[in-house]
Amino acid sequence: MKPRIGRTGLAILAGRLTAVLVGPYLVPVPPLEGTLPPKALADFDSQFIEINGLSVHVKTMGQSQPVFVLLHGFGASLYSWQAVMAPLSQHGTVIAFDRPAFGLTERPLTWEGQNPYGLEAQVALTVGVLDHFGVQQAILVGHSAGGTVSMKTALAHPERVSALVLVDPAVYSGGGGPVWMRPLLNTPQLRRLGPLFARQIRARGPEMIELAWHNPALLQPEMIEVYKKPLQVENWDKALWEFTLASRPSGLAEHLNEFTLPVLVITGDHDRIVPTEDSLRLASVLPNAELVVITDAGHVPHEERPAAFMDAVSNFLSILNP
Repeated sequence: MKPRIGRTGLAILAGRLTAVLVGPYLVPVPPLEGTLPPKALADFDSQFIEINGLSVHVKTMGQSQPVFVLLHGFGASLYSWQAVMAPLSQHGTVIAFDRPAFGLTERPLTWEGQNPYGLEAQVALTVGVLDHFGVQQAILVGHSAGGTVSMKTALAHPERVSALVLVDPAVYSGGGGPVWMRPLLNTPQLRRLGPLFARQIRARGPEMIELAWHNPALLQPEMIEVYKKPLQVENWDKALWEFTLASRPSGLAEHLNEFTLPVLVITGDHDRIVPTEDSLRLASVLPNAELVVITDAGHVPHEERPAAFMDAVSNFLSILNP
């Protein structure tokens, strides 16, 4: 005979189901306090440009050719490039912008059409930035997840990208977690709690920044404050959760043979976020890649060892233009 579920078992099952379905609505989600509009946090050299219906925070430096477009990684902003923007501007024009969900770029919570936090929209945004400044072709410099956006842009619009500089690029990892989790993350219950999960970055932020450095002792308090600044922007938590929901695997690993343009891969020798071995593997597979491993550097060599980073880029530019 098949075992029967007794009344007690049914009651327990019903209680657990109720807890799963109703429990999240009982958890308080207090509003963020002390937040400001992005423009209230801008610097004297900040620009806000309208691209694809989005107010995008941009900084520029230098003039003439070539044009470098800088794309930061997850949890960062254009401030990640502050130590190398001026040196890069000695070689040409530098354009850095905040990707959606980060920095001071607008964080929409509703939209029509393409999800602004998705990878395809970020590619379109990158091309939109080029169009706004009248740039026909640029060298894209992408760090970590920004490297993913750079590579996808080069695949989708090869005529607009002359070369890539990939800094600890997230090619073999990332993409929003296991496929089976996505329907769960999109349930009304987790959509409600999502901003609470996103807010954990405030507590874990310093730990994550230290993890990105080979020698965290070199971190200055003002550097930590630069990372905290975007967490003062209104709705940053909801936007970060929308970004998480929109994340998908890039699929780049299956298309690496298509990158015939010149590529410089830069990695720290002690990257604990995107393992150094991943960058070595990437450089060995790309058809036309140069590799530079910066010693005593972690996941952010452009922040931790900016002079060594610039040496690598300068040597690469000399190869492009002998």
